[in-house]
Amino acid sequence: MATANLDGQFCLITGATSGIGLATATGLARLGAHVILVSRDKLRGQASREQVREQSGSGRVDLLMADLQSPDEIEALALQVLDRYPALHVLVNNAGVVNLKREVTAAGLERTFAVNHLAYFQLTNLLLDRLRSSAPARIVNVSSHGHKFGSIDLDDLQTERKKYAWMRVYGASKLANILFTYELSRRLEGSGVTANCLHPGAVGTSLGKNNGRLGRIVLPLLKPFFLSPEQGAQTSIYLASSPEVEGTSGRYYVKCRAVPSSPESHDEALARGLWDASERLVPFSAGSREMA
Repeated sequence: MATANLDGQFCLITGATSGIGLATATGLARLGAHVILVSRDKLRGQASREQVREQSGSGRVDLLMADLQSPDEIEALALQVLDRYPALHVLVNNAGVVNLKREVTAAGLERTFAVNHLAYFQLTNLLLDRLRSSAPARIVNVSSHGHKFGSIDLDDLQTERKKYAWMRVYGASKLANILFTYELSRRLEGSGVTANCLHPGAVGTSLGKNNGRLGRIVLPLLKPFFLSPEQGAQTSIYLASSPEVEGTSGRYYVKCRAVPSSPESHDEALARGLWDASERLVPFSAGSREMA
């Protein structure tokens, strides 16, 4: 695998205080990037920033705060990025949740869909003009093999009608990541900004640990089969940095190799419908609407 030098590049990673996100941030900092961590918990964020600095030997590690289930906080996060940083070369949308039961955020959004898809969609669009002006730039969306267990119902995106089944809902959110990535790639053609997505593998992270039975019983049973966060982060780091994928866009990767995603993920009409529905649910700047 070709090595990369990210000196002078600004890289933003969401969900960066543990697991894959933390390992991704550390890996990119080791490659010389100016890394920006996004956290919703200040103390955990500060501890993670110091850990990345210590393990990478880099002093160019910053922390920004945002709860990615809140469209208002995502908008405020984007404004901070635009105000503080002259360029943005890599955006890694990594934050995610698993909920065993349906929860609704303060903004009235089903939580899994809000964090796992709408946050990706809104933050990316808010930062899109900066990414384009910084080109060549890369967008990396962390999805999952679980997308094959989900389907998208444009008339029930927030599981208000169907019975809530956590694996189906999680799978739908991960399918949404891939549909969004492919549609974004089509809209970005010729811009110098690429968009790719990935399955990190079955990784032993904190995802789902606070969800009752899932945390107490299922995760401990699966733990011997999990990859480490460092192993799981390799594909994210590869897509964010490797010269081997320079200019490559609209692909789904597993273990640093492009592989086929589910047939539904290639439905262009569905991807456009999801884009339009997502745009109605969360705001993004007028400048970015030029992409729509």
